[in-house]
Amino acid sequence: MYEHDEPQDGHNNIPKGWLLFFFGTIIFLISYIALYTPAISGWSFYKKFDKEMADAAKTEKTIVAKSYAGDKEAITKGKELFANNCAPCHNADATGGIGPNLTAAKLKYGGTEKDINESITAGRPNGMPPFLPQLGADNISKVTAFLATLKKP
Repeated sequence: MYEHDEPQDGHNNIPKGWLLFFFGTIIFLISYIALYTPAISGWSFYKKFDKEMADAAKTEKTIVAKSYAGDKEAITKGKELFANNCAPCHNADATGGIGPNLTAAKLKYGGTEKDINESITAGRPNGMPPFLPQLGADNISKVTAFLATLKKP
């Protein structure tokens, strides 16, 4: 056919492994697009996330805040917890820094023991993170008791 002895590549077949990989990739991409494109399948991560959040809300326990008002040992523990967790934002004397002044007579989200406990437990918009996972309900009640001793009339 050819008059020279040089090898020719024009009639070589593609290896079967490469063909399997090529067609397998195409099949995978088509099925992935069909399964996970919301316009085609209706699947959405947000639907799954909303369902998980609704299920978690059903199992969520109500947190009962214990009052430690007047308990010197609990107030001392609350002072220590405040120094370790709250002082970076509210200063060591709770007069405010990044966070607001906690010794004021009137606080933005309420100054009652219940309001303060809720602010620490669930956090507040624009900067106050929830501390329930780090401290627990009992320790938050102790911090609340400590803050009640700092209130100025």
